[in-house]
Amino acid sequence: MSPSILSDLLKNISFGKPKDKQPDPSDSTPLSPSTTVANESQKSESSAHPFRLGNFSVDEYKPLKVVVIGAGFSGIVAGIRFRQKIPNLNLTIYDKNSGIGGTWYTNKYPGLACDIPSHSYQLTFEEKTDWSAFYAPGPEILSYLQGVVSKYKLGPYINLQHELVHAKYDEDSGKWVLKIRRPKAQVDNGDDANANPASVEYEEFEDTADLLFTGVGALSRWSWPDIEGLDTFQGRLVHSAQWDVEGSEGGSSWEEGVKDWKDKKVGVIGVGSSAIQIVPALRPKVSRLFNYVRGKTWLSPPFSVAKMAELIQRDPTGDNYAFTDQDKERFKDPEYYKEFRHEIDNDLNSIHLATLKDTPMQKGARTAFKENMIKRLEKKPWIADHLIPDFGVACRRLTPGPGYLEALCEDNVDFVNVGIKRVMEGGIETVDGKVQELDVIVCATGYDTTFHLPFPIIGKNGISLQDKWTPHPTTYLSTCIDDFPNYFFSLGPNSAVGSGSLLAVIEHQVDYAVMVGMKMQRERLKSVVVKKGAVEDFDEYLEHYFPTSVYSEKCRSWYKMGKEEGRVVALWPGTYVPIKLVKPPIQRFALSRQ
Repeated sequence: MSPSILSDLLKNISFGKPKDKQPDPSDSTPLSPSTTVANESQKSESSAHPFRLGNFSVDEYKPLKVVVIGAGFSGIVAGIRFRQKIPNLNLTIYDKNSGIGGTWYTNKYPGLACDIPSHSYQLTFEEKTDWSAFYAPGPEILSYLQGVVSKYKLGPYINLQHELVHAKYDEDSGKWVLKIRRPKAQVDNGDDANANPASVEYEEFEDTADLLFTGVGALSRWSWPDIEGLDTFQGRLVHSAQWDVEGSEGGSSWEEGVKDWKDKKVGVIGVGSSAIQIVPALRPKVSRLFNYVRGKTWLSPPFSVAKMAELIQRDPTGDNYAFTDQDKERFKDPEYYKEFRHEIDNDLNSIHLATLKDTPMQKGARTAFKENMIKRLEKKPWIADHLIPDFGVACRRLTPGPGYLEALCEDNVDFVNVGIKRVMEGGIETVDGKVQELDVIVCATGYDTTFHLPFPIIGKNGISLQDKWTPHPTTYLSTCIDDFPNYFFSLGPNSAVGSGSLLAVIEHQVDYAVMVGMKMQRERLKSVVVKKGAVEDFDEYLEHYFPTSVYSEKCRSWYKMGKEEGRVVALWPGTYVPIKLVKPPIQRFALSRQ
């Protein structure tokens, strides 16, 4: 294996000058231009592109047009960072939804909440000291994002209900040509045109970008389960990712939408992160709930609760501690809050060794989690035999699932571990021939995890990203790909982390793209594209790393594109800590001048 990729992971090689002034990340206005001189090009670059004297002043920055796709966490961070660090910027953010927030806007299902501590699930440069609970509810996270957009004045740059339908790189101009789809007329009353496409007339127009950044997320394209007869069900059929229950729209809570379900029999299909939150939230609202579970999964004790209790000097009650006014007042002390966040983050990331095969921490986690699950299922002990897996802890996404196991033990909940044969007009038939009549079926069955984007992206020589990523996706440090100049992304292949906060990854990936944009502008480059050898080296690193981890064990997981076995395509190889050290090494990229 080439040692160069390890060097790339550890070296702190900047595209910018080491002594350039670093901006205050809390500044919500664009940076003032600094007077810098472009670095001397390498000899290999000079021979390929003969020097031409430019006719411009040293502080005259080339206009740079950046288009960002998505207005969730990734797109919002990108909007902030590009505006802060790049002068003479033309920025546009497109999002297909009618509101900002990405997954926190589209998901409205019962029990929606963050599954890592709230104080870790926030931007490093935008602290929130008044989170309501240790695991923040979804609406509160959306409100946080809306506040960030308002503070950093991103609203004028965001175009909602604008969907990217095609992107093609033009090699002559060095620009991306984008085809955007939008409603012809303004949609009234805040209605989402995407929710009722048949009633809306659309138009398409073209836009261009010097640099294209996509932040659409890995879990943004939901899918129905492949179950016979699903479309024949005569009751209410909903998907967790498209919670369109009457009464829940227009900003109303999900509770409003299910207020008449108290006499309903409800089936929830799945045992992933969404189902684990839906079951305990929905159970008290319905007559009877049937949880159909195909596989097994580990349920952990709530992450970092013991560390939190130690820091705030309280004994938390329940699985999701609600912060008191006194707690929130203490968090207003900057030094105390900084230490609190550091300790929680450190505790959260300390479980990384448990993701490696045969380590004492992995073995200890299996023992501790098994004992914890058995204890929480003591009212219905037989469930433990059908839920506790044989594979290692964290092979599937690990979730604390506050209240889920306790909900399974309630009298009005049936845990169904027999496979589904088909869906009928009136309910579900399992493979043992039993038929259960149902009024509502909730499919909490996940997303398209193939990393095939819902729009074509065409790079050099007419190659499509989907073809490039078949049979599996490859990248350079999970941020870019060869043959696709001036294109960067967040939360693409091998971006997610098995422990820690995903937002730290997003911030790094955005900063990476911004640094490339700074170099493009400063040195008046036509294109920047990572070399194929760099992608191959990172791919080799992945192939050597993941067999040492529990992620490669046999278990059905979105880490492996929903398969039981195969290549791990979703996760970063290690903790997110090394990610923060990486800056674009110039020797790994091919540069082209105007």
